[in-house]
Amino acid sequence: MIYKVYYQDSLTEMPVRENTKVLFVEAESDLAVRRYLKDRQINIEFIQMLEGPYLEYEKNSPAFKLENA
Repeated sequence: MIYKVYYQDSLTEMPVRENTKVLFVEAESDLAVRRYLKDRQINIEFIQMLEGPYLEYEKNSPAFKLENA
């Protein structure tokens, strides 16, 4: 499954919507995504599973770079 992860670069600063970034991770579950990202110094806001037309839309985005957990 492919997950879209919304995150902030800093663990110590208050999240600001305009600074939210995304990355895409292929993993078995959202827990596997969290384990994959635990060593990075990022503040995970939300993890969303992508499927169907929404996944196809994101695949056409220039920002779509898939990481494997």
